[in-house]
This record gives sequence, structure tokens and C-alpha cells, in this order.
Amino acid sequence: MRLATLRDGTPDGRLVVVSPDGASCAPAPVRTLQEAIERWGEVTPQLAAVAAFPDPIEPMQVLAPLPRAWQWLDGSAFQSHGDLMDAVLGITKPKTDLPLMYQGTSDRFYPPISEVKFPSEALGIDFEGEFGVIVDEVPMGTSADDALQHIKLIVQINDWSLRTLAGPEMKTGFGWVQAKPPCGMAPFAVSPDELGGAWRNGRVCLDLLVDWNGKRFGAANGEPMGFGFHELIAHAARTRDLVAGTIIGSGTVSNANFREIGSSCIAERRGIEVLDLGEAKTEFMRFGDTVRMEAVDAAGRAPFGVLHQTVVRG
Repeated sequence: MRLATLRDGTPDGRLVVVSPDGASCAPAPVRTLQEAIERWGEVTPQLAAVAAFPDPIEPMQVLAPLPRAWQWLDGSAFQSHGDLMDAVLGITKPKTDLPLMYQGTSDRFYPPISEVKFPSEALGIDFEGEFGVIVDEVPMGTSADDALQHIKLIVQINDWSLRTLAGPEMKTGFGWVQAKPPCGMAPFAVSPDELGGAWRNGRVCLDLLVDWNGKRFGAANGEPMGFGFHELIAHAARTRDLVAGTIIGSGTVSNANFREIGSSCIAERRGIEVLDLGEAKTEFMRFGDTVRMEAVDAAGRAPFGVLHQTVVRG
């Protein structure tokens, strides 16, 4: 099952069920994805029963599947990315067997095809390709094993970052605010069964193809997550209930062989250059630059659809 949200003049849009080929849709039995998540047990059979898709999907009318959410928690579950960034930034983290996670802005998620405004190129504008899950209500203290059943939908995310601000904010030890503007989201939210064998051990085992200004920049696979999504959920729910509609991110998709397959963000490429060449050569994004992200399976199918965003002056 694939779901999308279309513009209708309201902040939360109108939920639709998407055809298998991603080209057409049908109205959902509830108005918004937030309502569907809150009533998932009741609504799912109705969503799954939709078999006719009479309305063509106009890409520019598609919002993020969940245009705004009660909560956005982003992990950093790919060890190769974390180690590289720590080395470049000169950060030494205490040893821990717990996932890394922060709480970011969730009052807006940019549409999959959109212009994204920033005040200055000097802020180090960077994209970050990752995956995320949307959960129903998760009780405090839920175990990792039990957390799997709370994953209702999976999404593909562009977690925008402003790198000039990220290092100083991280070093304060108090977390990100300015360095983390709203994220973008690919058009379709999919149920775990939609991914078939590519959904394993709480991980999205797909290649995330990232193109910057039309040139392939990375093709990392989501399988090497150090913590699965179920473990990230259990970590987040240790001391609180998670409301239905909470989105949890994987962090930047990264593989240990990043020199061969590329990266899902510019900062990682720059980090490699620092280690290999002694200095970063790749610049961050400029106004007018585009980023395209598409997770694909072995058959070349893109279950989340395509995200294509353009950086513009705010």
C-alpha cells in the first residue's frame, strides 16, 4: 500500500491511495494521514480495499505524505557516517551502546518537488538522504521486539542541514536549532509489506540514489544501519509515550565503502577529502542547485517516488 497527500488549500492536505504504478490515485476513507495513523486498525482494511484509481497524480500537487507532524526524532544510525563526521569536526563522543538521536522541527515537511528557501549560501547548505518510519501510538517502555509492530509506514527523507552552523551548535552540547531547518519528504509513504524482501530487520535495504545538479553523487544502501528502526523506536520510548504520527529518521544513509559508492550528503564527501587530501574541495550548495533522491530496488522500482528540490534565496 502506498499513500500520498495532495494539496487542497489546508495545511494537512487530502490523503489519497496510490496506484501500483504511482501514476494515479483514489480518495482515502479519511481526510488526512494523521487521522489514518490515529485510527490505523480501523482504517487499514478500507485503505487496502481500494482497487480503482480514477484520478491522475499531478506531481506539483503532491505534498509531503505527512505535511506536519507532532514529533520528528532523527537518529544517526550509520556508523561510517558518524565516525567520519566526528573525525572531521574534532568531536570525541563518550563511548555508548545507545543510539544517537535528536528532536528536530516537525511543524513542516517540504513537498517532494519544491523550492527550498535559505537566507544565505554562506551557511553551508547541504542535503542528507535518509529513510524514516511513521508509528502509531507507542507506549513508554516498549521493547525493540515489540516496536516493530508499531511501524505503520516508511518514508524517504531529505534532512536539510546548514553545516556552518552545525559544528558550533553540536559543540555547545545543547543540540541543534538553527542548523536544522525543515526536512523534505518523497511523495509516497509505503507500508512495510510494499517493500517485500527489502524490509529486513527493521531496515530499508534499498539503494538511495542521490543526484546533485543532475550528476550521481551517491548510491548507498540502507541495510548497514547500526540500529534498526525498531531499536530507535524503543530508545525514543524509554521515558515517554510516542504519539501516533511520530516520525523517526535513520540519519544519513552511509556505507563503509563511501569512496566507491559515493555519499548521501556533501559533508561526508568533504570529510573524505579532508582525510585523503588534507582539505575539503567540494563546495556546499548554491542558489539554483538541485538535488534528486530516489530509493530503488533490484528491479529499478522506486517505491517512495522521486524527491526533486531546488535551493533558492529566502
